Amino acid sequence: MIGHVSIGKSAYHCISYCLEDKRELTEEQKAKLSAEEKLQHQNRAEVLFYNQCFGNKKELASQFRDVQKLSRRCEKPVLHLSLRLAPGENLSKAQLSEIGRAAVDEFGVGDHQYICVLHKDTKEQHIHIAANRVGFDGKAAKDGNSYKRMSALCRKLEKQYGLQEVLSPRAFLPPSEKRIQRHDSRKEKLKNNIRNSLEKSVSYGEFENQMKSLGYQIIKGRGISFIDDKKVKVKGSEVGFSLAKIEKVLELKRQLQKEQSGIGNPQRDKMQSHDFAKPDQLVKTAYQGDIIKNMEKQISMLLTDLTRTEIVADELPAELKRTKKKKYRHKGRTY
Repeated sequence: MIGHVSIGKSAYHCISYCLEDKRELTEEQKAKLSAEEKLQHQNRAEVLFYNQCFGNKKELASQFRDVQKLSRRCEKPVLHLSLRLAPGENLSKAQLSEIGRAAVDEFGVGDHQYICVLHKDTKEQHIHIAANRVGFDGKAAKDGNSYKRMSALCRKLEKQYGLQEVLSPRAFLPPSEKRIQRHDSRKEKLKNNIRNSLEKSVSYGEFENQMKSLGYQIIKGRGISFIDDKKVKVKGSEVGFSLAKIEKVLELKRQLQKEQSGIGNPQRDKMQSHDFAKPDQLVKTAYQGDIIKNMEKQISMLLTDLTRTEIVADELPAELKRTKKKKYRHKGRTY
């Protein structure tokens, strides 16, 4: 189970997102996607229950604002929670409602105004909760340690409902568990797609076209990032493929291609224009073979050993380790 928590100022915008279809899709696109994916892109939202409020988005937002006036100190009075099950897992609407109530209780808004909404436009079941942090007593629910609380809630619900158990975010794990590699299917898919695209490409243009054909948008600057069809952005460095590494692989492949075609070394090309004795030709051929094998080995290493996203510092190759900067103290300042 994956949980998300955020706070904001506008009740109207949060409630609108929870209750409405995706604005970027036209009615024709919704109908087409619904038919293709067997999902519900039209009227995707179903309210599981209301608490201390009722009505359409405008009426709900107005009711939220009326209560928010009781607290002048709360700058961000809107709490947005979402909980998503793993692919293939399904719960009844009654169970999803129970999960929603457990979430609002965890964040101290169980007796506040909120709505719990089920979205039906994704293969993974997920619910959204739009809640008012300000209660009828004028006090606002605390928002400290929200990510840690959401992580603990997800682990608790996974055990309670027999759901797939996953590791908490690394920052919230005890030291003994921080070495355990977490599995992220989106990043794993991206890593495999980058690797496959690099294997089919020799130039950066070819690589970019390969990734675009797989449905990714590419942002290239000082680094490189990829945006998938769900509009999720992931840096290449997060999956072991920084821009520098991608360019290095492509450069090695270009050199390999030249070596294989026999035009990679100008000096050797000049030598090839003369007649050689048979022993010299054998030595030259063996030399070329060694170069090609060495390049193939380097490319293979870059595409396999260095694609791990979770590398313990002690296991890093010496050339990849960052040297710590020395600190110098001068007149009370640290540099």
